[in-house]
Amino acid sequence: MTKRRMLVGLLGANIQGSMSPSLFADAFAAAGIDGYYHLLDADRLPGRLPQLFEAIKTAGFIGANVTFPFKQEIIPLLDAVDPSAAQVGAVNTVVFAPDGRSTGYNFDRAGWRNSFVESIGGASAKDATVVQIGAGGAGRAVAFALMDLGVADLVLHDLDTARANALKADLSSHYGASRCRLAQDLARDIAAAAGVVNATQVGMRGFPGNPVPVAALKAAHWAADVIYTPLQTEFLKAAAAKGARTLNGSGMCVHQAVAVFAQLTGVTPDPARLRRAFAIAVAARDAAFAAT
Repeated sequence: MTKRRMLVGLLGANIQGSMSPSLFADAFAAAGIDGYYHLLDADRLPGRLPQLFEAIKTAGFIGANVTFPFKQEIIPLLDAVDPSAAQVGAVNTVVFAPDGRSTGYNFDRAGWRNSFVESIGGASAKDATVVQIGAGGAGRAVAFALMDLGVADLVLHDLDTARANALKADLSSHYGASRCRLAQDLARDIAAAAGVVNATQVGMRGFPGNPVPVAALKAAHWAADVIYTPLQTEFLKAAAAKGARTLNGSGMCVHQAVAVFAQLTGVTPDPARLRRAFAIAVAARDAAFAAT
């Protein structure tokens, strides 16, 4: 019997450190699918999102992941958007039907939520005050995930005030104005919170720094980052040094990959196997970075 053949990709910028090719290679092998996962890096390829999107449609891709900076920009290019993704206002996966129609989904929301419950525990967010830095595509997914977890007071901060206001307005329309507000004094707001989330790209390899005021961090906090390149960002290192519990972006990556693969192929991969594949790929990646 001839194997099913599939092309999948990742649309984004600064994505050479992505673990998705390794995760999908492992999942394809386990499912007996002849599949290949391409990195479509806007930093390395000509054209912008519309051109890259048309290219994968023409090449016969069954779908693609979408990451920074395209999670919101891609929405007008799609034929349909899943209700959960429409609520979040960001897409991290596009699926092409046999007739070429495209539908956008957001698996970041459930991926981050499942990772948090698994590692920190849902009770740490229930009825809590949480400060979130970043209101872009990833930030929108995390914010809705925090609402799913029952956060009582979500404090948003973004250097782009209009973007923070837009996310606050969307959250308020679904959950009420009392559960979300904008940060007034970031350090003071963090000091008074139970947890802090970095949902920006700051701290990622290629975007050095720490957007969180370190002096405000304390042992009673939990600290979460959506980044996994590197696994331990400057923010997480600072939080751990204060004694805080920390969560990096690896669990979010694995959990969303399980959902994406299932949506694209109809086969649900084993999460434990994907976690092992992730760990092996990260070790190889970090060794390669260290050698350069």
